[in-house]
Amino acid sequence: MSRRGEISPVARESTASYIARELRTAIMYGTLPPGAQLGEAALAAQLKVSRGPLREAMQRLVQEGIVRSEPNRGLFVIELDDDDIRDVYLARSAIERAAVRAILQRDTDKAVAALHEPLRQMVEAADGPDLRALSDADLAFHEVLVDLAQSPRLRRMHQTLLVETRMCMAELERTYQRPEGVVDEHRGIVEALRSRDAQRLDEIITAHMDDALARLVSDNQPKPMLT
Repeated sequence: MSRRGEISPVARESTASYIARELRTAIMYGTLPPGAQLGEAALAAQLKVSRGPLREAMQRLVQEGIVRSEPNRGLFVIELDDDDIRDVYLARSAIERAAVRAILQRDTDKAVAALHEPLRQMVEAADGPDLRALSDADLAFHEVLVDLAQSPRLRRMHQTLLVETRMCMAELERTYQRPEGVVDEHRGIVEALRSRDAQRLDEIITAHMDDALARLVSDNQPKPMLT
């Protein structure tokens, strides 16, 4: 850390970090779909990078659990089965319910104000034809929600689920029959925070996760959404 007033070099992102970020984004949005093999030569040419940092980047994704290594075959984007999806939403539910309990111990007015912009973005996206934009705004809302708990560990756990969550949301986009209903669910979270209603928050987040599971996993029975 430099002393106050001193000029220090700007930290630069390593090539491997940049490549990992590009590949992670491609997996999140389905450019590299579930089950796709990560061909080293093709990716190096496409990204215009050498194979050394590319290998390092791909190994990072293996460690993150979003790429799997198969002996004598290579590296593949993970495929989420029903048990994986249930586990993703079980973890998300636990993290977000803990986050709102922490928020309720702080200044909820500030939390409501901080959620105004991601909610506005959701409203704007729901009015347009781009369902990917709605999913992005949805995910951003939940990132802000968890950040508001001011818990580095909750935030870190939530970050590890982002890629898998976005992969699930790509599937959910196909089930949106009423995009404004997605907005209503998140508006309900904001209103429950405003009124400091802990039970209501717990119920809304649980119902939100259950609804997503019902759409993604065939043997999960949909539960009525709270109004």
